[in-house]
Amino acid sequence: MQELRKEPDIAVAAPRPCLLADGFHCVPWQEANAALPEDAWHSLAVSAASPNPFFERWFLLPSLEAFDPDGDIALALLIDDGQLCGLMPVQRSSAYHGRRIPHLAAWMHPNMFCGVPLVIAGYEARFWTACLDHFDTEAGGSLFFHLCQVSPDDPVIRSLRQVCDRAKRPMRTAYAAERALLESSQSPERYLAHSMTTKARKELRRQRNRLSESGSLQVERHRSAEGIDDWVDAFLSLEERGWKGEAGSAIAADPRTREVFGKALASAAALGRLERLTLTCDGAPIAMLATFLTPPGSYAFKTTFDEDFARYSPGLQLQVENLTLLEDENIRWCDSCAVPGHSMIERIWSERRKIAYYTIPVGHGWRRALGAVMAWIEEKRQEARQ
Repeated sequence: MQELRKEPDIAVAAPRPCLLADGFHCVPWQEANAALPEDAWHSLAVSAASPNPFFERWFLLPSLEAFDPDGDIALALLIDDGQLCGLMPVQRSSAYHGRRIPHLAAWMHPNMFCGVPLVIAGYEARFWTACLDHFDTEAGGSLFFHLCQVSPDDPVIRSLRQVCDRAKRPMRTAYAAERALLESSQSPERYLAHSMTTKARKELRRQRNRLSESGSLQVERHRSAEGIDDWVDAFLSLEERGWKGEAGSAIAADPRTREVFGKALASAAALGRLERLTLTCDGAPIAMLATFLTPPGSYAFKTTFDEDFARYSPGLQLQVENLTLLEDENIRWCDSCAVPGHSMIERIWSERRKIAYYTIPVGHGWRRALGAVMAWIEEKRQEARQ
């Protein structure tokens, strides 16, 4: 009888343990990334009290690789029982809105639209207390900590204010505005009827009918990674042909933003964290939208349209199709990521999300006192502008 050969055992790699001890750490991002298991970062993101795709590994890591190859930016990390419970990128800077003022800040680049740290619910106060204590000790020449593009209604930010209040540390508002938000329990049809006047909806239908005379219209919606590279290339090409290309502000105009856009969208698609929406005419895209899905919320990251069809409002036509997000039981809201007062999106999205920038003095003695005075002056200027 022939002896059966035993199949070799298949080695299954054990999850890589976290190489950082329990407690708070603020270390260069390359060192932090090497010490953190990939699944730890992902677990933090899906368990965070407030979603922020821009600080998830698939977006933040390529951003840091592109914009900070020397590793000057640090990651503030909170580890508890071997679990990653909080994360925020931090930089030292002397440039502050055109003035030379040394400070610490939650790092962001221009294509990031939310600065709230990723923190597991229940750890918010512990994370902020540890951060501010560390900033006091390691302030160096910094006068304050600056936090951009966060909502005062966000639970993580409410916790920061409570921590500051308990420590009698001022938390000043350097900027405040509202941007378009989609949040409703209504059906897409009822929402549109309430958000736009009868006259505006009639004009939109007229434009759609005229647009259909130019060719066969189709709406394509994808939440998988299939065809992602071609979609990214088409998006970049469409954007570059428009006014952003002429102004040099298109994503493809800077190799770094091009790299981040491609890598982030491909990774998000692979994780099921991306929805791609496309309006085509005779098979060619005339409006495109990339939305990051971060239950219970989402972020309308980037959109573009073919300016040859501008008289038919293709971007607005696509946003009508985007109202199907209201039917997704896992998504309760969508942040437009648009500038306040955006002429297109505010015609169709009725809700608003408060956005603020905060300045918090750090350090000790006269330096912290000076930071507090500067923050107070900036808040008074902001109030005067409103």
